[in-house]
Amino acid sequence: MNVAAEQGSVLKKRRRRDTAARIIISGFGGIVLLTMVILIWHLFSQAASIAMSPDADIQTEIPVLPSGRYLYVGDMDSGQAAIIDGPGCRLTLARLEADTLTARQSIRRPCSHTLTTLQVQGQPYAVDISTSGQVRLLPVPTVGTAQTLGSFGTPLASELSFAIPEAVWAEHTDWTLGVGEQWLIMVVNTAQSQLIQWVNRQDPANIMRHTLPSSHPVVLLPDSKQVVQIRDRELRFYNEKHQQINQISLTKAVDKVFTFVKNRSLFVTHPDSTVSRYTVFNDKGTLRYQRTYVLALRKQEQPVAIYPHASVNGLAMVTNQQQLLLINRVTGEIVERRGLPIQPTGVSWFDNRAYVFSDAVMIKLRIQHLAGLSTADSLLTPQIYEGYKEADQLWQTTSATDYQETKMNLVPLLIGSFKASGLALLIAIPLALGAAVYTAYFARPKVRDNMKPAIEMLEAIPSVLIGFIAAIWLAPLAERFLFSFAVFLFTVPFSLLLIAFVQHKVARNLPSEVRNVAELILPVLGIVGLGYISIEWAPQLLFYLLEVNDFDFITDATGVPVGKTTILVAIALGFAISPSIYSLAEDAISGVPASLRQASYALGATRLQTLRRVVLRVAFPGIMAAIMLGFGRAFGETMIVLMVTGNTPIADWDLFAGLRALTANLAIELPEAELDSMHYKVLFLTACVLFTFTFVVNTLAELLRQRLRRNASYG
Repeated sequence: MNVAAEQGSVLKKRRRRDTAARIIISGFGGIVLLTMVILIWHLFSQAASIAMSPDADIQTEIPVLPSGRYLYVGDMDSGQAAIIDGPGCRLTLARLEADTLTARQSIRRPCSHTLTTLQVQGQPYAVDISTSGQVRLLPVPTVGTAQTLGSFGTPLASELSFAIPEAVWAEHTDWTLGVGEQWLIMVVNTAQSQLIQWVNRQDPANIMRHTLPSSHPVVLLPDSKQVVQIRDRELRFYNEKHQQINQISLTKAVDKVFTFVKNRSLFVTHPDSTVSRYTVFNDKGTLRYQRTYVLALRKQEQPVAIYPHASVNGLAMVTNQQQLLLINRVTGEIVERRGLPIQPTGVSWFDNRAYVFSDAVMIKLRIQHLAGLSTADSLLTPQIYEGYKEADQLWQTTSATDYQETKMNLVPLLIGSFKASGLALLIAIPLALGAAVYTAYFARPKVRDNMKPAIEMLEAIPSVLIGFIAAIWLAPLAERFLFSFAVFLFTVPFSLLLIAFVQHKVARNLPSEVRNVAELILPVLGIVGLGYISIEWAPQLLFYLLEVNDFDFITDATGVPVGKTTILVAIALGFAISPSIYSLAEDAISGVPASLRQASYALGATRLQTLRRVVLRVAFPGIMAAIMLGFGRAFGETMIVLMVTGNTPIADWDLFAGLRALTANLAIELPEAELDSMHYKVLFLTACVLFTFTFVVNTLAELLRQRLRRNASYG
């Protein structure tokens, strides 16, 4: 009884330990799975906002100060000021405090002066013009408290001043002022003519004046160093010397021309409620404008004001039908339309905050899902960007708020990933499959037992080490040995197969003591000989065929150093994935039942016929699984493509051009991307593309491996 009781107690303890171990292991396994699900959910949830349309929600309405009129509204939620005309002969700077507009400072001038505001590079300036035509530009501080802005009524320092002829100013009916980085341009209209005055900002004494008839309006493009004259269905562009440098003939009449910071784009409105966008490009040293797209509005709808976002490709447009439109700046797609309770006269847009204002009321709006400004067209199709003459697919981002048009087209990154991984497969497949066929089918068991672990150990080499070796050692030698190395990699599997067919005949004529050793020595000697031929003879043959003396013709033709080309990336990447493909392919070939081979031999098939028609066919699912897994690893590789390439996002399949892969782009730009910005969301979208592709490829590869196991079990 005591023995039975002790045995029962031991069994109970064992069952408790087993139960506790099962619970602990299952718990940790569940935690791992839950963590993976959370990570995947976070990945896709961050990218999902790109599919959501931006939503402009009205938060509050702020009336203007008594007897005033809104001229400009800064980012009031961030402490910037609104500039108000009045009360009286002054400009008032007001800030928002607890949703109440409070005057903090004013700029006073005699009522005979002209006093208004102007935006220069996205910053507001006050413009003061005296009765004698003396013009002063005053930088307006839009951020700060009463202490930093100074006491109420303190004058501001003059940034720039110049004079308009007093006689012309005395007869003026209208005027326009534009300020660029180098030139300041002012147009003064009178009943008879219009004066165009150019002032060099670095040398204010450098002034040029030109006179034009007053019948045709003029739009100023100071950053492009041009003015454009509107002539019904024609746009004429003049430089500072009043030389006509461009002329655009239109099929429709022109109502108005809008431009904004840096004058890289023009928006031309037409009577049929369409808006044409023109972008600048450099034509042999002359900046010219070309039409990129036409934006269709509602019937009888016309823009009133346009304001660009400083860091994303977005435009805020208010129209004469009390509408706010959010537009993708690159493609011209209207991604959001919002009705307004007022008829606006202006709009400002800062980050996810928009301010629409009329003379009497300012409306504050919150823009949700700003990443939705990125559309499928902007991410995938060629576009004509500012500064480019033709449509292209580019990836060029910036984290600065400089109104620079960002280029976030995914095609160059996809091409870079497919180009690098595809060419790596072309190198790895012959190398890995040749070695797998040799060790699994031709080599003696003892040789196979020594070679297979040695090759599989290469898989343990960190990819960062392979990238380091390729970048530090291989890249400097690429110009001399790249072609030779490529020839060697492509021909070595065929050489090994040839050696496999002759080594048995050679070994039979050798003493029995050295036959096994000969099976290792012959492949080594063959590889050494092939390496000598690849280095000494192959380049000379190429030079003779192309009639060149060295490999400089590659750099001259592509503009990319040989050490940064796709071929070098493919060599390093192909070497990294070869052990993985070899291991799985070798297992698939060696796993073919010996009975099938013997049956093939019994029917009179040769060894080569058996390999081609029996062994490889049976092992084909496993070989395909090995190739797909190798492709998945190459597609997801980061460090090699990051260290070896020049990381140039070029939508070009040229093997001698540079590239940037999805993985390398994430490693480079994600740490610098602003949290929750459009750039940040698009990077998460590329991560989703990368995850989805590798997941699908690896899943298909695993299904093929399971099929192989079932076939092997059935056989």
